Amino acid sequence: MSAIWLAMTMIGRPRYRTEAAGWIARAQRLLEDEAECGEQGWLLCVTARQRAAARDFEAAYDGFTRALSIGERCGDRDLTALARNGQGRTLIMLNRAAEGFALLDEVIVSLTGHEIGPMIAGAVYCSVLSACHEGFELRRAQDWTAALDRWCSTQPDLVPFRGECLVWRAELLQLNGALDDAVREARQACERFAAQRLESAAAAAHYRLADIQRIRGEFAESDAEYRYASQGGLSPQPGLALLRLAQGQLDAADAAIRLACADTRDRRTRALVLAAAVQIRLAGGDTDGARQAARELSALGGESSPPFLRALAEQSLAEIAVAERRGTAAVEHLSMARRIWQELDIPYEFARARELTGRAYRLLGDEEGAQLEFDAAAETFERIGARPDADRIASLAAPPPPSATPLTGREVEVLRLIATGATNRAIAAELRISEKTVARHVSNIFVKLDLPSRAAATAYAYKHHLV
Repeated sequence: MSAIWLAMTMIGRPRYRTEAAGWIARAQRLLEDEAECGEQGWLLCVTARQRAAARDFEAAYDGFTRALSIGERCGDRDLTALARNGQGRTLIMLNRAAEGFALLDEVIVSLTGHEIGPMIAGAVYCSVLSACHEGFELRRAQDWTAALDRWCSTQPDLVPFRGECLVWRAELLQLNGALDDAVREARQACERFAAQRLESAAAAAHYRLADIQRIRGEFAESDAEYRYASQGGLSPQPGLALLRLAQGQLDAADAAIRLACADTRDRRTRALVLAAAVQIRLAGGDTDGARQAARELSALGGESSPPFLRALAEQSLAEIAVAERRGTAAVEHLSMARRIWQELDIPYEFARARELTGRAYRLLGDEEGAQLEFDAAAETFERIGARPDADRIASLAAPPPPSATPLTGREVEVLRLIATGATNRAIAAELRISEKTVARHVSNIFVKLDLPSRAAATAYAYKHHLV
């Protein structure tokens, strides 16, 4: 068991993998002539982790299944929990996420029910939190973190969270708007990894700290932390590109996000990169590039995807609709995004969605509704400490100067579509109104602007920058 524990401790750290293989070999030799025993199940868990690290998930699942059988026959609850956790993780890697997370839920129940020891409890929790992090399963991560916090209160002598867990917990706290607590957890992770000389793990902690500082407007500190993350071998994107955008360095932001889009393959990180690309490209006037990024993000965030990913995709589509002055379409996309952000208790993104809703209402001529949305978004940004966003809202909240056009918001939408060459039927389909209503809007546009034809209306739209 000493050899097995040493291997288990080392196997997740690249610099110790060769040494871990040596301890595995020793454990195998010592167990060669033994009858079935619990130690063999533990060794199967270690070798299954090796297989998973080599991306041989079928073999890994088989190893964890055999270990589970031994654990159940030997009555070893710690081994059973560890093996079932391994099964769940490999099922997720085999694109059987629903089955995998069901197994992980069962493992956490055994933890909170005091069925397993503290050592395995800590390992299992970190593993489950990692799976939730990778799969955007935020509600599950929040629920099980709260449950584990209650469990930890009954274990006063336990140091429950290792560095990896602190990084993921910091991200959860950041998403929940507790930025001060998130900074504290991230800094603790940085310190622990530095003491253990784990550069790659420390890089993730520095990136999380940089992201929180960026949102709080601590740009110099954030810049330094992104650099520490990069020095540790972790890409500082998309956070660094968003920092450059916030600093007004649009060219640097655009160059960085284009490279990140070309280089990023991991599904989770790519989703975040694509969402950032939409913001940055719209800021630079590249609507086509933003639309391309949003389409890919939407493909990642389909109906079967985690709610977080779906909300991210809908919000990105809403940003493009606002940029194109399609207020109705923006409101429709934001309806789902707002509901998900609220259900997941992610106040920062919910406030961003409310800000976009206000801009969409303003396009549609509802200035009172826009002001209400801006006020609500500003209150949230102020409360969680997102200073740059709160400042931006202040400039939006002031009513716009009187428009040079006498058209209503809906008439502007119709005029924009006329300028694309769309027929009344196509406009009706786009805006989800009747052709009769479109015809009335077109007539009003011609009368208000004293225009004789659709061609003249198109020229007017371009001249007055309505397209």
